[in-house]
Amino acid sequence: MEREPDAPASRTAASEHARTVAEQADRHALTLESVLAALRASRLSDAAARAEAVEIASAALVELRTVTDRQRSTLLEPVTGAFSRLRADLRPLVRFGDLDVQFVEPPATGRALPGDVAHSARAIVRTAVLALVDDGVARRVRIQWDCDGRNLLMQLRDDGAGTLDTHDDAVRPIAERVVALDGTVHVDSTPGWGSTLDISLPLDPAPGVVEVPEDTGLTERERDVLRLVVTGVGNREIAEGLGISPNTVKYHVANLLRKHGARTRAELAALGARA
Repeated sequence: MEREPDAPASRTAASEHARTVAEQADRHALTLESVLAALRASRLSDAAARAEAVEIASAALVELRTVTDRQRSTLLEPVTGAFSRLRADLRPLVRFGDLDVQFVEPPATGRALPGDVAHSARAIVRTAVLALVDDGVARRVRIQWDCDGRNLLMQLRDDGAGTLDTHDDAVRPIAERVVALDGTVHVDSTPGWGSTLDISLPLDPAPGVVEVPEDTGLTERERDVLRLVVTGVGNREIAEGLGISPNTVKYHVANLLRKHGARTRAELAALGARA
């Protein structure tokens, strides 16, 4: 009798497939936005606009026809090199779009990035920039990368309406992707002044998965807090979302760590996601 495929392996394969499809979708969306930006550019003649659009589309086709992604076969990539590839991804949109994208170069001495981290980081930033383009309010975004030796630190700051939070449809996919990588995302918005996204991605694999006790005895409020911890939001956002104080959130998070036997917030988020 034919053996049934292993369920966890099947779920892992399905999750990886979904992530790959999502990354391809945002890359293609970026290409389309860039082509449209070139065609709409008022400073270009019709012929020049068509030429730029053809060049952008041709470059995208060449990229699509190359081996899945050269970076996936590279063990390590300097943080400056990964950032340069991001700039190249966004160059057509920067040249012809209405959004002024400013890049702050990372230190050349930063630790080299594992290939999957560099690939995911670029995908996350592309998704965030496309969300700002779709929103149409922000006119400027500043992108900065840094590395503290253990994490890739990314910051995106815009001059939009300043109303973004982790529950927005635009931010939720980013938060989900970051949490899946055991990272964290924090959104700080000031109405009328803009929003700042601070994202941290660990460079090393997460520690071994901690088994969840069968009976954790969670209260209803602890379950509410855990659901938000899984999304990667900070204590302040959790407090605002549940209408409680940040100190109360800290108390619940401490209890959740103890009840789940988790050592870090990242482990707790991973366990909550599994549950």
